[in-house]
Parts: sequence; C-alpha cells; structure tokens
Amino acid sequence: MSKKRAVVSLGHEALGYTTLEQWDAVKVTARALADLVEADYQLTITHSNGRQVSMIHKAMTELRRVYIDYTPAPMCVCSAMSQGYVGYDIQNALRAELLGRGIAKTVSTILTQVTVDPYDEAFYEPTKVIGRYMSAEDAEMEIKKGNYVKEEPGKGFRRIVAAPCPIDIVEIDAIRTLAAADQIVIACGGGGIPVIEQNHVLKGASAVIEKDSIAARLAVELQADELIILTGVPCVYQNFGQPTQEALPTLTTAHAKNLCEEGQFEAGTMLPKIEAAITYLESNPTGKVLITSLDKVKDALKGKSGTVITA
Repeated sequence: MSKKRAVVSLGHEALGYTTLEQWDAVKVTARALADLVEADYQLTITHSNGRQVSMIHKAMTELRRVYIDYTPAPMCVCSAMSQGYVGYDIQNALRAELLGRGIAKTVSTILTQVTVDPYDEAFYEPTKVIGRYMSAEDAEMEIKKGNYVKEEPGKGFRRIVAAPCPIDIVEIDAIRTLAAADQIVIACGGGGIPVIEQNHVLKGASAVIEKDSIAARLAVELQADELIILTGVPCVYQNFGQPTQEALPTLTTAHAKNLCEEGQFEAGTMLPKIEAAITYLESNPTGKVLITSLDKVKDALKGKSGTVITA
C-alpha cells in the first residue's frame, strides 16, 4: 500500500466534555481527520476518554445508590462503554464529512482490550482521578472495598485508579487487517480496556491506560509511517507559559529526552506525548511524529505549524 500509514491520537479537545458537546466537537475533529485522508493518509485513530469514562462511572455509581438491586459497573465495563459511544460519534461524523467531500470509505470502531501486568507498580500508587466527589463516609466505604481515594481540600474525596503500562493489544490482528484494506479504524479508545490474562482468560482490571502510551504501541505494532498527536496547542514549546516561551518546530529524540530531564513538560499534558514519541521512534527510527492542534492540521502538513520529532 503506497499511502502513508498514520496512527492519530485525539485529545480531550477533540471530544468536548459532555454528550452534547461531543456531538459538536466531533464534527470539527472529522474535518481535521478528513484533511489527512485527502492528503493520502491511511488512518488508525485512537482517542482519550477521561471525561467520558468518569461521567459513565459517576452515572453507574449513582444508579446503584438509587436502585440497590443494580450492580456497580467496574472500571473495565465503564471503559468499554466509553469506547463504544465515543467511537460511534467519531465514525459517524467522519463518514459524513468524507461523503460530503465525495470520498466513500468505511470507518469502523473496534472494541479493543489491552493487557496489563497485575504487578505493575502503578497498581500500588494509583494516580488517575475519576468519578464524583464523595463524603468522608462514602470514601471510607470505597476504601473498605479495596479502592483508593484522594481528598481534595474543600471539595471532598474522589476515587483514584492505576494507570499501568500497556503490554499487548488483544485485537491487533483485526486492526491490522482492516488497516491493510485501507479502511479507517478507530481502536484502543481511552487507552483500551485494561485486562489481565489468567490461564487464557481475560479479566478486566480496575485501571485506565494512558492514551498516548497506547498510541505509540499501536503505531509500532502497525509499523506506521507517522504518529500524529492532535492536542490543544499548535506545537511543542520550551518554557511553556513563561515570558521566554519558544515554539519548537523540530526535535530529535535526544533533544526531547534532554528537555524531559530538565522538567520542561508537564506530567499530565505534554510529557506523555513526548514520551510516546520517543517510544515510537526508538522502535521505528525511520518514522516521524507530528504534534499539533486540530485547527492547524492543514498548516502542519505544509510545514507551517506543529512540531515534527524524528530519531
């Protein structure tokens, strides 16, 4: 296949914060993705789900409080739900955008499971905040269940879950087959459904997986030519938010590592994107990574915006 193969990682900005916002946001996202299709890219798309999985977890927990016979949905089920409805909105918006441009192309969502190590250190030090604010009494109940909680002064307690490293993408063969057939695939949404394999049986894990981390793994597995990370800023900056802020149009992995060591990138925002770029390029030195915003995709393809990272 002569087309450029790309894995595209979509951030929170591509989806909005509520169900209604998501309907509007994915239309904008679809335009950026369609620009890539028109630029002759074969796309495999992954996306965040932080807001969505938190909303689902909160709703299912509240349902259990009102209707005592309902069983609370575990995190793995909430993750599966978020993959389904986010993928549904993206694939329909993208299909409509492509047809509006005279492009008939199948867009499919694959419910994707990702194995994790049950002994991953992240399970002992969870960091990802999810769900509603709780009282001290509710927090105590969560602790008795074996869950972790974190207090936010003046607001209450919230549950926190682990963010382990991904090991294997269970449905990778299906994703690879569809991608090889030049179909657009939405997979590993929200980092994938975290599962632990025990005697050939996959069991859901109470965790979430960093979506940029799984994007890098997906790009490696598919031997993608590019990893494209679409986020809230047009490019990577040095000294971000300071008077000496400087845009970085290009980076090498060595330079990126040095900037990471200097603490240039915030842990919850740009750092995981840079780490994903390094992981992908160390496995595929001939590839490249593009980091830019949704509204700058066309300019970035012309070298007028974005940050390009190479080995």
